[in-house]
Amino acid sequence: MNGTNLDELGGFLRSRRARIRPQDAGLPDAGRRRRVPGLRREEVARLAGVSVDYYVRLEQGRGHNVSDAVLDAVARVLRLDATERAHLYDLARPPREAVPPAPATVRPQVRTMLDAIQAPAFLLGRCMDVLAWNALGDAVVGFSAMPPGERNMARRAFLDPEARTLYPRWTEVAAETAAHLRLDAARHPGDPRMAALVAELSAGNPEFRALWEDHTVREKAGGRKLIRHPVVGTLDVGYETLALPGDPDQLIVVYVVAPDSAEAERLAFLATAASGSKADAMV
Repeated sequence: MNGTNLDELGGFLRSRRARIRPQDAGLPDAGRRRRVPGLRREEVARLAGVSVDYYVRLEQGRGHNVSDAVLDAVARVLRLDATERAHLYDLARPPREAVPPAPATVRPQVRTMLDAIQAPAFLLGRCMDVLAWNALGDAVVGFSAMPPGERNMARRAFLDPEARTLYPRWTEVAAETAAHLRLDAARHPGDPRMAALVAELSAGNPEFRALWEDHTVREKAGGRKLIRHPVVGTLDVGYETLALPGDPDQLIVVYVVAPDSAEAERLAFLATAASGSKADAMV
């Protein structure tokens, strides 16, 4: 059995129970100073209705064939949200054999769709690799200027020396990036590409190491991002993420702005510049 996820299970459970105050779980506050924050293992076990030994084995990655009922009870006690609950299942039930994912390919229709989107858009694959983009997406983020082997949003956030300039709210971007990467890693345990990326980020940025050890997980859905562009200045954009039907490992990310806003004018300027550059290249 592949043990990669089971090895990570203990860290995730410990980090989640550290968040729960005893009084919030309905436990009496005896006034004694606790050696560890949050709930003790025996308290989680009692509240979940399992033996202490069973829960300890679960945290140690030895809880093979754990039932849905136990996982649901632990998730309830630890107050896991829907994403964290799904992550718990991924960790507790790794595949028996880890199969390395096939190299990512981009369907021609997806490239056509990206070009048809009149907003900055790009395609993310496994490990947050950037697989494709449209002209306005390139004008905003600069994908074509990156070396092909470095077109990766996690590397951009944690290893690019200009990242904190590009993202004025870098702390938010970093936390979101690490949380999505952890979720992706649990869905594909044993992926050597992911292991190499995590090792590279850990060696290159101590803040990534701290975020990784926090075990926070988050779907890449929607939100806002502040981008400081070298030509048009600050862009305050919303973003939406769409999973491709038939290939959930590929996500289309679209930056959106309000019509008639300053950001819309700046994007229109970049779109005009990008169209001119494309026309010049075809001459």
